[in-house]
Amino acid sequence: MDPKKRGLIIIIAAIVLLALIVAVYYYGKYNSFKRSSIEITSAWAQVENQLQRRYDLIPNLVETVKGYAKQEREVLIEVTNARAKVGGAGSVPEKIAANNQLSSALGRLLVVIEKYPELKSNENFLRLQDELAGTENRIAVERMRYNQKVETYNKAIAMVPGSIIARREGFKEEPFFEAVKEAQPGPPQVKF
Repeated sequence: MDPKKRGLIIIIAAIVLLALIVAVYYYGKYNSFKRSSIEITSAWAQVENQLQRRYDLIPNLVETVKGYAKQEREVLIEVTNARAKVGGAGSVPEKIAANNQLSSALGRLLVVIEKYPELKSNENFLRLQDELAGTENRIAVERMRYNQKVETYNKAIAMVPGSIIARREGFKEEPFFEAVKEAQPGPPQVKF
């Protein structure tokens, strides 16, 4: 075989091999982004399961507290309104904002409850409070898992060369589910 033809065949084979490697890498990255996106959707579904559980418990909690704390109507209305916003939220960022508002309202409700020792000893209330506490813990765990998936995905689509593929294929950054500012602990306060 002519050395020029052999050299041309080697160059063509090298180009085909390089194109094949690039294509395999590209579609491997694409599939990785797609898989991460599906994992985020799945993790969000788990968060929503727990948020729905809390959403379903709230009317029972509000009714139980109403019987004891009639004059605390403003806080009860705030919780009810926040719950309604959760029910009406559409997108993930809207749901995150509505649930953060609900968490804040529930925190204020628990402060009101401290004023009523007879309520704190009521068996129905104690059961509801335990259910709500368990649900809040489940929400925290599922929120953490969701945020881990979002972090992994957001890093992958932000770094080169993945960012080039992500931008070209329309992959967008996903929102984190962060705690509301009121829920973040501050320094402990000691009062005598």
